[in-house]
Amino acid sequence: MNLMQHWLSSDNEQYMPIVGAVAENKTINGKANLEVFSLTLQELAAADKNIVVVTSDSRGSGKLVPFGQKFPKQIVEIGIAEQNLVGVAAGLASAGKKAFAVSPACFLTARALEQIKNDVAYSDNPVKLIGISAGVSYGALGSTHHSLHDYAVLRAINNITVVAPADNYETAEAIKLAAAMEKPIYLRFGKKNMPDLKPESNVPFQFGKGRIIREGDDVAFIATGETVYPALKAADKLEENYRIRVRVISMHTIKPLDYELIAATANKCKAIITVEEHSVYGGLGEACASFLLQNGISKPFKIIGIPDEYTVTGSQNEIFDHYGISESGLANTALELIQKTK
Repeated sequence: MNLMQHWLSSDNEQYMPIVGAVAENKTINGKANLEVFSLTLQELAAADKNIVVVTSDSRGSGKLVPFGQKFPKQIVEIGIAEQNLVGVAAGLASAGKKAFAVSPACFLTARALEQIKNDVAYSDNPVKLIGISAGVSYGALGSTHHSLHDYAVLRAINNITVVAPADNYETAEAIKLAAAMEKPIYLRFGKKNMPDLKPESNVPFQFGKGRIIREGDDVAFIATGETVYPALKAADKLEENYRIRVRVISMHTIKPLDYELIAATANKCKAIITVEEHSVYGGLGEACASFLLQNGISKPFKIIGIPDEYTVTGSQNEIFDHYGISESGLANTALELIQKTK
């Protein structure tokens, strides 16, 4: 039996994913993940003088004004110069500092891509790249300010972890782990308030290990970042109205992917839908599809994201609604895909 057959065998009890009930807020009364990022970083910086924040005129939008007030010697303002931002952060990291480079995701991963590739990843400097206002968070500012390419370009670069926390819990845990990492990492955050899907189990949060937020065996939503919550709401709607049991996975780590969990989900569920606030090209969906196809796993499969076009103008919620990244849109997609399993 090869490794893939081992993963897919129905009697395989060795792989134990992070699974179980969660304490879900039915209304979004949590903080924005960016606020949790700032609060967590302040706690860490109080105990570790080596933590340094480097910003590109983004301490306001990055919720870092309180950090700067409390730790004025641990924050560096570069100005609107993203390439310099990454270069300076890499230099600080090479000198032993725990450097957090904070900038809007659209500019950080486009204008400074060469510096991320060479100064951070190739040079193995453990910079913590923080992409703020990610995805379509900038809303009506439009496609120039949307980061719908970042998963794709960073997946193609060796030696960098790519993470999009779904909620306040994942954000706090991810920042703690990132601060302790001695390798490059990119973390992506949006603007809006998010729920706290904290697990009731004691299984620790880990990079590269997805979380099963909701259990089911009819169809699976494999979602990442701020798309996890609408996927969860769609799952509730499907079970309540149609008795369709939906597994919801927070695949917070885009790279490295949790291949074991994807394989186990394909073995258990009749259909799979991936959901991301990113282009349908090069992101979570194509990564999952590539793994499944290369390992001979055939299941009805759908990628939900932003198609190959400049987005419609509107708020994040309006853009989500337009492209089916909403409770009703995802529920309808699931109903259509399930028909293919009959």
